[in-house]
Amino acid sequence: MIARMLRFMPLLTTVALACSAPVSGGAKTGAVPPSDGLIHATPALWAVKDADTTIYLFGTVHLLKPDVRWFEGDVKAAFDSADTLVIEVSQDDPAKLAATFARLATNPNGPTVSQLLTPKQNARYAAALKTYNIPPEAMERVDPWLVAINLSVTPLMQLGYRQELGADKVLEAAAAQSGKAVVGLESAEEQLGIFDALPRDVQIEYLNATLEGLPEAEKEFSTLIGNWSRGRADALARQMNESLKDTPELAKPLLLDRNVRWAAWIEKRMDQPGTVFIAVGAGHLAGKGSVIELLGQKRLVVRRSTK
Repeated sequence: MIARMLRFMPLLTTVALACSAPVSGGAKTGAVPPSDGLIHATPALWAVKDADTTIYLFGTVHLLKPDVRWFEGDVKAAFDSADTLVIEVSQDDPAKLAATFARLATNPNGPTVSQLLTPKQNARYAAALKTYNIPPEAMERVDPWLVAINLSVTPLMQLGYRQELGADKVLEAAAAQSGKAVVGLESAEEQLGIFDALPRDVQIEYLNATLEGLPEAEKEFSTLIGNWSRGRADALARQMNESLKDTPELAKPLLLDRNVRWAAWIEKRMDQPGTVFIAVGAGHLAGKGSVIELLGQKRLVVRRSTK
């Protein structure tokens, strides 16, 4: 459950971290470090090509530890060959993002989060905030979906995972350094709006499912990182599909509908020459209804570029 929450939105991990006070800790990822003490990951990479266009598809994770090395080998070579980096969310200036967040993610006048929960749910919620040193007052006037994201991120931050080491952030920094164009598939307002549009009862379900999954957060995310690090796309798909099957009301707007839009974007982009490196959450490229599957349905040949 925790891994499912985290893979949806790179922007929202940023928002969540701004609302909490995580501390450092330590935990192992699912891959075994070699003798140099580092994890040399080989995550999956795909490519769609025609005579004058190449589009690479790379699945990211948004939180990683300092001992993971992945931006090397085939992945780096593909990135270096591209003239454009495409990411999930175009970056707004801070003032605009703050205004969008205030409008779509806060709840200044309605019932507070704790008022929306049953006594039993409230007890578990209060205990989780205390465990992870999140001030209750910081959560009361934001929407329940954002509390769920926050409670997904904070335990992992306390285990030593860092957002600035996430694959998407590393790629953005590399693009800025090399002068590559950076394009967002969605705006911040569009992404936040997906969550804002969730009915209140679905948001509460989202929050309660996150609370239930907290005891397994380290194990679940470690498994996800292990599958990603070894390029095990099928195993990653099985893990993510299992976590989604009981919540179609979340899977459709947060994952499946976006996959449809992104596959259409890629199909259209194939009409233009050039080399593009697309980096989106790994869950969007694995399993049933994924971008990879949808491109196949459009008769575009997607080939694995790494073993």
